Amino acid sequence: MVVGAFPMAKLLYLGIRQVSKPLANRIKEAARRSEFFKTYICLPPAQLYHWVEMRTKMRIMGFRGTVIKPLNEDAAAELGAELLGEATIFIVGGGCLVLEYWRHQAHQRHKEEEQQAAWDAVRDEVGRLALALEALQAQVQAQSALEELQAQMREVRARLCVRDAPQAASASQAASVSKEREPAEA
Repeated sequence: MVVGAFPMAKLLYLGIRQVSKPLANRIKEAARRSEFFKTYICLPPAQLYHWVEMRTKMRIMGFRGTVIKPLNEDAAAELGAELLGEATIFIVGGGCLVLEYWRHQAHQRHKEEEQQAAWDAVRDEVGRLALALEALQAQVQAQSALEELQAQMREVRARLCVRDAPQAASASQAASVSKEREPAEA
C-alpha cells in the first residue's frame, strides 16, 4: 500500500497549538504573581467581561437599568488570567488557520500556474502543428498540380503521336519503297 506525502505543515501547526496550552498556563501563573500584570493587563478585560456578561443576563431576564457591581480583585485577577490564557490559545489557533489558508492559497496559485503553462505549451504545439499542416497541404497541392501537368503532357504527347503516326507511316513506306528501288537500280 502506497502512503502519500505526510503533511508536515499540519503536524507543525498541531505541535504549535499543543505548545500554546502550556504557554497559556504560564501566562496565567505570571498574571497571578505579578502585580503590574494583574493590575494593568488582567483586571480591565476581566471587569469588562463581567460587566458585559451581567448586563446581558439582566436584559435577558428583563431587568433594565440595574447597577452591576465590579468583581473583587482576586476574582477579577483569576478571570483575567483565564481570559488571557484562552485568548492566547485562540490567537495561536487562529494564526495556524491563517497560515494554513495562506499555504493552501499559495499551493492553489502554483497549481493554476502549472496548468496555465501546460495550456500555453499545448496551444503553442497546436499552432506549430497547424503551420506544419499548412505546409504539407501546400506540398500536396503542388504535387497534385504536378501530376495534373504530367497527365496533360502525356495527353499532348499522345495527340502528337497520333498526328505524327500517319505521316510517319507514309514516310516509313516511302523509305521502304526507296530502299527497294535502290537494289533494283543497281
